[in-house]
Amino acid sequence: MHYLITGGAGFIGSHLSDLLISEGHQVTVLDDLSTGRLENLSQVIDHTNFQIVIDSILNEMVLDRLVSVCDVVIHLAAAVGVQLIVNDPIHTIRTNVIGTDCVLKAASRYLKKVLIASTSEIYGKNNKIPFSEEDDTTCGPTTKQRWAYACSKAMDEFSAFACARSNGLPIVIVRLFNTVGPRQTGRYGMVIPTLMEQAIKGENLTVYGDGEQSRCFNNVYFVVRAIRDLVDCKQALGQVFNVGSDELVSINELAKRIKALAKSDSKIIHVPYSEAYAEGFEDMTIRVPDLKKVKAIIPYNPNKNLDDTLLEVYQEMKAKL
Repeated sequence: MHYLITGGAGFIGSHLSDLLISEGHQVTVLDDLSTGRLENLSQVIDHTNFQIVIDSILNEMVLDRLVSVCDVVIHLAAAVGVQLIVNDPIHTIRTNVIGTDCVLKAASRYLKKVLIASTSEIYGKNNKIPFSEEDDTTCGPTTKQRWAYACSKAMDEFSAFACARSNGLPIVIVRLFNTVGPRQTGRYGMVIPTLMEQAIKGENLTVYGDGEQSRCFNNVYFVVRAIRDLVDCKQALGQVFNVGSDELVSINELAKRIKALAKSDSKIIHVPYSEAYAEGFEDMTIRVPDLKKVKAIIPYNPNKNLDDTLLEVYQEMKAKL
């Protein structure tokens, strides 16, 4: 198979490239390197089955050419990270909504299968736990830039389903829940690499809000395999799937685990959201995915616990720093 991965130089895309190349597939990555990094692709960049095109998904001429010669498009390119979303909402909306529209138009032209990476942010402030794929979304007001990402990804999903109905485009959507692991950076507000770097450097560990907001962190190892399996599964066509873990942890507890792992003397301090982002910033208190649907259709078993994942992140970051 020949896979086109948009955003393939990013954290998840680079791990997916490694997996697909190791299985004998051909991979083309399209990435403008705004958040992705060439070093993420160091294991595959010289492989005969791999090529990278450094350009934007908004360049429709380049995108059209790449889509025309591939078998499957895996669309990962997006504006991600709370810090980036709050600081540059125009970039978020343009990249996510217009970028995905460009991908869907090109894929529809050649009827190429597309997997769209969406997000658990779709569920917004909904507190019905766990979140299932048919649950309502409850986003905050448009005056809060925090919700631009969730709404932009919701539009991506609506557009994908519209193309499936109107054009017969084969699509699959995955909603990713807090994917973590080696190669992820804290540059745009990702909590685990941010806290891990602070702990290793002996800096204060900054926890936003009261720290009782809770998340389910999932190792990237399982995410990329789920993406591969869902792309290959005919029963997955035209559907949306949660992809995450169900091991829930508060950010306070996460900070304590990271501090212990790094044997750090750092203090854990709480920073009000208004200081970290903006006055009136809103967050989701809890995110837990219902995984029954994805487990029923592919062999999905994210059984690596959080402590093992934290150790992987620590070892990689310690070596770099």
